[in-house]
Amino acid sequence: MIKLSVNNRHYQVDVEADTPLLWVLRDEIGLTGTKFGCGIAQCGACTVHIDGKPMRSCVLPASSIGNKKITTIEHLARDGYHPVQQAWLELQVPQCGYCQSGQLMSAAALLADNPSPSDSDIDRAMSGNICRCGTYTRIRAAIHRAAEIQREIH
Repeated sequence: MIKLSVNNRHYQVDVEADTPLLWVLRDEIGLTGTKFGCGIAQCGACTVHIDGKPMRSCVLPASSIGNKKITTIEHLARDGYHPVQQAWLELQVPQCGYCQSGQLMSAAALLADNPSPSDSDIDRAMSGNICRCGTYTRIRAAIHRAAEIQREIH
């Protein structure tokens, strides 16, 4: 049995120690917002936050989490939308949308660490997230917009 704290709820799951966190989240807990993309931590579709830091859940053994807090896309916003979600909607960022939960999680982590990122900060932070549709310019614009929304809120 592995104990996990996911989205401020505690779970006990009966899986092999090397089971990737992605499959525990999707198959055992039922949180399907985190997507499977490549399975080798290269595309970013499976990004979740572990103690606030973006991590690739497809290669992260569930047993390695310990007492750390996991946040998935389902819990990114506490009330309503997170600023990155607001900006994504406002600027109509997604095309197919498949990579977007990972993009949003990486963008939210960036803004938590750097509330006013430059283009190069954004490019660096988002470089591990692949968008097959090529919406990178809209993603960058949405991160800048999310930073503005965040400043307006605070």
